[in-house]
Amino acid sequence: ETTTVGSRFPLAEAHDPDSGSNSLQRYELSGDEHFSLAFQTAPDGEKHPQLVPAKALDREEAAFHDLVLTAVDGGDPSRTGTARIHVVVLDANDNAPVFSQAVYTVRVREDVPVGSVLLTVSASDADDGVNGEVKYSLKKSTDLTSEIFHLDTKTGAITLVKNLDYEEGDSYELQLQAKDVEGEMKVYAIEVEVRDINDNAPSFREVEAELKVSEATAIGSHFLLGIARDPDSGSFSLQRYELRGDEHFALDVQTAPDGEKRPELVLVKALDREEAAFHELVLTAVDGGDPARTGTRVVVLDANDNSPVFSQAVYAVALREDVPVGSTLLIVSATDADVEIYGKVTFS
Repeated sequence: ETTTVGSRFPLAEAHDPDSGSNSLQRYELSGDEHFSLAFQTAPDGEKHPQLVPAKALDREEAAFHDLVLTAVDGGDPSRTGTARIHVVVLDANDNAPVFSQAVYTVRVREDVPVGSVLLTVSASDADDGVNGEVKYSLKKSTDLTSEIFHLDTKTGAITLVKNLDYEEGDSYELQLQAKDVEGEMKVYAIEVEVRDINDNAPSFREVEAELKVSEATAIGSHFLLGIARDPDSGSFSLQRYELRGDEHFALDVQTAPDGEKRPELVLVKALDREEAAFHELVLTAVDGGDPARTGTRVVVLDANDNSPVFSQAVYAVALREDVPVGSTLLIVSATDADVEIYGKVTFS
């Protein structure tokens, strides 16, 4: 098919036993515009027919051409003889592989099992035989992508060889190339989009917190609480907080300019440490999965609002004038109903 236009191919000659004007006079060619007829004149004046490609050949458009060569004598009426010419166009590697689509996009869940075939790409080559055989490879494959994906060079199957994690990588781009036997190559892109699943629960940095709150704190006061984190995205991320455990407090969630939800405690009922020294609350962070996943934090509040109280209002001590220096004259005592450091008493 790469034969140059104008090349010449000898054809079989006709024979006519008649003589003179009744003998063979001319040849005619019919059947296909890709070829024309030329002649080579021998020293004895005889004309030998030759087949000439008049247009470029393309085996992928036409693998063969059928022609009719007619020999005509000079009689009246003339007599003819015909020969059928079957031209087979041999393949040349003049085509590069072509993929079925320019960009492949694959969307997979992050929990797809290792060993799964994510995609089988397909490229075709219009050439024949070994010229049409295609092999696949990944171009400029990074260490990361080569650790995660494997390409079968013969079948074009792309297999997962390492677990995906949306939180580590939500998309990958592979440069796929297809080559034929002589290196004719086409490069296309494969985009792998990793879809998040609800594989993470919200969590607090500390699962237990303690707040010191005076029992004189005004109703309506707010207390900041630590926020939870959830690495999942979209509806699987942290959606809300819930509070349970005590009627003295309510939950108020503020939304920051960046959209982050920040939980706060609100005092809704007066505190009295003597009635309840501690208040234990459970703050729960809830994501939007189905089923939802949660993380909890225990919040303990200690109320401190008591002054020390002496064991008696007035102390009276009687002593002799000769009591020795350094003698203990009296031991006073005072107590504080508060707990821990708030219940410790010093004297002055």
